[in-house]
Amino acid sequence: MTKRILIIDDDVAVREAFKLALAQQPYEVVEAENGEQGAALATSEPFDLVYLDLRMPGIDGVETLRRIRSRAPDLTVYIATAFHREFFDALVTARGEGLDFELLRKPLERQQIIDITNGVLAPDDGLGGV
Repeated sequence: MTKRILIIDDDVAVREAFKLALAQQPYEVVEAENGEQGAALATSEPFDLVYLDLRMPGIDGVETLRRIRSRAPDLTVYIATAFHREFFDALVTARGEGLDFELLRKPLERQQIIDITNGVLAPDDGLGGV
């Protein structure tokens, strides 16, 4: 079964960079152009990984994360942002609410995207227990 990745970012160039970086990888990449659309997708379809922007029109990344966590508490979410300081208090509050996420600083290099994604979604090597 193909692993699915959701990219939630209002910047089409960022979404395209993720798609291009992952084009040769064995994953299906789905895009959402804002938090509302991304949260709806993440809570209605199966995904294995989400890359989420913080600064977006409408609901921001923290509120998007809250909506995702309300229906998909175990979904791996990486928040990728260039605006970490601006959202610092909101991120601390989110952690205090038990909302799990990893934080990445934009811009991300192509190889970083590939390495992080493969690290999270690498296929089982069959060496684990049955």
